[in-house]
Amino acid sequence: MNAKALQSLLAGLHPNLSEFRSKIEHSLNKPSNLCYTDIKKTLTKEMEVTIMTTKTAAVSSVRHNAGDVQRLVNWMTAAAWGILGIGLLLCLFNLQHFSDRNTSLMVGVGFLVGSVHIYVIRTAIHLVHSRMIDDENDKIQQ
Repeated sequence: MNAKALQSLLAGLHPNLSEFRSKIEHSLNKPSNLCYTDIKKTLTKEMEVTIMTTKTAAVSSVRHNAGDVQRLVNWMTAAAWGILGIGLLLCLFNLQHFSDRNTSLMVGVGFLVGSVHIYVIRTAIHLVHSRMIDDENDKIQQ
């Protein structure tokens, strides 16, 4: 491996590996001390450590009670129906010029699609929360 190829490889390393990068750059001045297999082994090891450390997940200790979730579900239901109504009104009042250049008609269609998305997300939240409550009740009963 020549020095230019190694330097381009080092340039792509993760910023957290700056200490490792400096060791290899220092070793570039002494080519006899550095061989390709050593670099490959060290790079593989360091990249595995980096990959393992960047895949972290934070677990929140904040628990939401059933009232909070139910209030969110009710609010999202009302929002979905309200947006659906607005979309229907926009579409019906501007139906005479049925074209993609009719901005208010296209906005109305967007509201219709958006209301469906909101309702689907609301349903998913409701189902996940219901299943979580059922699982907790099953654990308590066992």
